[in-house]
Amino acid sequence: MSSGKDSSGGPARARHPDVEAFLTHLAKERDVSPNTQRAYARDLANLEEFLDSHVGPGWTWPQVDRLALRGFLGFLTRKGLSKRSTARSLSAVRTLFRFLHREDVIESNPARAVASPRLEKYLPSWLDRKQVEVLFDMAELRAKEGGFAEVRNLAILELFYSTGMRLSECRGVNRADLDLVAQQVKVRGKGRKERIIPVGDKASLALRNYESKRDELVRRLGPRADRAAWFLGPRGKRLSLRGIQLIVTSFLDRLDESAGLSTHSLRHSFATHLLDAGADLRAVQELLGHASISTTQIYTHTSVERLREVHRKSHPRA
Repeated sequence: MSSGKDSSGGPARARHPDVEAFLTHLAKERDVSPNTQRAYARDLANLEEFLDSHVGPGWTWPQVDRLALRGFLGFLTRKGLSKRSTARSLSAVRTLFRFLHREDVIESNPARAVASPRLEKYLPSWLDRKQVEVLFDMAELRAKEGGFAEVRNLAILELFYSTGMRLSECRGVNRADLDLVAQQVKVRGKGRKERIIPVGDKASLALRNYESKRDELVRRLGPRADRAAWFLGPRGKRLSLRGIQLIVTSFLDRLDESAGLSTHSLRHSFATHLLDAGADLRAVQELLGHASISTTQIYTHTSVERLREVHRKSHPRA
């Protein structure tokens, strides 16, 4: 049983023993990431809260049928969860019930018959070629001042745009993961899956310039510095996710403060520009670390929308 405090600061409710067993199975047998474990724990805590109030204290798994799970989706909607978050919660519940079925706790899996909410279609924010040029002109101008932070920040931007890696992957890069001779980097993606991504010439140059600054800082700080981490703060510690976000958005806001651009916009730009230039969709999928090709296909939609806009503006009879 779990203990401690819940998200509101009050005492946490004890987890159902089967939920506890399932979370242990995820951690020890499926080796899912800590972030995924926490997400599953939150989603299943919501499920238990719903069952306590709508099925009643002392409920059992055989009592949880398809109608109850549909009620759970409505419960999440009333709590203010988005359709995307609700779909993620349903995915967690389905995985739990597959586990319960495999362990012979239930005879059948009612979650299989519950449809996921239809997700809102959206096009990710991304930078056009001109914006990319302006972005790196700004960063390069600052890096020429020669300061540690300015040189490091250019390296961060270049690595993001050159590889399309996620924010968490960028933060997790270690010195041993970068091979600037072969111009490639090893990253650890979702589910702790590793992949190798090529690093372009300009990014490699920026990373080499930062490397000398980083090594100088590590030598000066001695044992206080994190020798493994690649991107460091002035005190020699690995940059936090929030720290990297602030660095990137400080540049992106100068491009268009109202556009809501983020670190993920560089990942979107990486994929969109590759596909615009004729890159193979499967190759882009592999570079991005997507498990499903359907996730990568949204970038083809971005390209199509861009072409439609060009057609509308340019064709005399559009």
